[in-house]
Amino acid sequence: MSTGQRIPQRLGRYAVRRRIGSGGFATVWLAYDEHLDSPVAVKVLADNWTDDAQVRRRFLEEGRYLRRVESPHVVSVYDAGELDDGRPYLVMSYADQGTLADRLEIDGLSAAQSLEIVRQVGSGLAALHARDILHRDVKPANVLFRTVEGEVRAMLGDLGLGKALDVSSRLTMVAGSPSYVAPEQAQAEAPDARADQYSLGAVAYLLLAGRPAFSHASLRAAADPQPPAPLGGDLPAAVDGVVRRALAVEREERWPDVETFVAELAAALEPAVRGAGGAATAPWLPVDPELTQPGNRPSLHVPSAPLSEPEPPTRRRRRGLVAATVVAGLLAAAGGAWAGHAIEREARPDLRVVGDEGGTLSVEVPADWERSVGGSGWAGPDGSGSYAALSVGTDPAWTDPRREAEGVFLGLMPGSALPELMPTHPECDQEQSPVVEEGESPSVTVLHTGCGGSGVTVERVVQVAGNRLLWVQVRSLDRAAANRVLDSVETSGI
Repeated sequence: MSTGQRIPQRLGRYAVRRRIGSGGFATVWLAYDEHLDSPVAVKVLADNWTDDAQVRRRFLEEGRYLRRVESPHVVSVYDAGELDDGRPYLVMSYADQGTLADRLEIDGLSAAQSLEIVRQVGSGLAALHARDILHRDVKPANVLFRTVEGEVRAMLGDLGLGKALDVSSRLTMVAGSPSYVAPEQAQAEAPDARADQYSLGAVAYLLLAGRPAFSHASLRAAADPQPPAPLGGDLPAAVDGVVRRALAVEREERWPDVETFVAELAAALEPAVRGAGGAATAPWLPVDPELTQPGNRPSLHVPSAPLSEPEPPTRRRRRGLVAATVVAGLLAAAGGAWAGHAIEREARPDLRVVGDEGGTLSVEVPADWERSVGGSGWAGPDGSGSYAALSVGTDPAWTDPRREAEGVFLGLMPGSALPELMPTHPECDQEQSPVVEEGESPSVTVLHTGCGGSGVTVERVVQVAGNRLLWVQVRSLDRAAANRVLDSVETSGI
């Protein structure tokens, strides 16, 4: 899926080679520092956030945090600037050897290699903690590998742009990846350095056991985890106890700090990292020439054209679900009737396109869903605002899970970031992993199946403007019909 994003020739004084990746808040480009004769990664704030002062401040704050830390195991920020169109950018270390997630897709790691990764990542965390900075999202995708003097070095990347950009959205924002986040962090409690230790413990478990400690589909599950299975394999028995203590649900029961955890893990693993003759085995990773490389050096005299942009895969990340305190108000608002009438536009005989009174929202629904229509607006999730909204269903109480009813709700609400939590539906048998789409209109979608039999319920939140989210809920007895309704949602004038 192509993003349609034009490749710039230069970003400030840096010659662009190609795009590395993009998300809802920023795009990262591989570029070349002609002054220092070195490849760099340039992270640029997305243009739809340029005028949001708070988002802009948090973007630059990530650079300041990284700049404060002196560690070979934390991504470095070399420079910062502003493009002609006003967008800020950060110039950072380029990870030419990919991520830990990349490595694990290729092959497993030895005990010695696993320990060295935990040791180096732990060193980076210790440097952050010494500066009173929490990472809050330690996971394989954020462990980057870089070649330094012919050797591969592990370093922590992404200090949490998404986390640093937790601007108020009137939805509970909980940072972290479900399978690696500490329980207290998943519960929206104030985390400390022991939360990062927990995440490092989950990474250590994955490396040593060859499988994740947890497979949480949501942050709700991460908030109350069951004890992981024993590590197993040929590892010394003491290793399991060391890792399990780092993964203690109660933070007071974990190791005092990351350094202690790493030291205890090294001591427990010592028999496993030594060969039959008692000598230590080679601990580290070879340079992988197949992983992303910077490409040819641009000329210093002739303007360098960027490399052709590869066709990127669809990027989907797992997220969690919406806070219960907000859900009740949202569902009540969705199920209520609005005064006034929705506007109907011409459509196929078996379908109807309906919209709200102001012409801001519209959706195409089956004709028999028009038994109950309301479109004059709603007060928002906290009941204090006034936002465009539309509800269409087979009866006025179509959101009641006890009814075999169908319908769709659309509602604008304030927010500058996608929520980490989404409404839950206990009446449904299964909740699928959240799907996040990135690009010009970032969104998070959760599908619930087996709702009152064979029905489905879909929750979706879309970032439609810098300070506006669109919440969509669909209930249907037919999954194909639900998909058609979702695909037909349109907004105007936002």
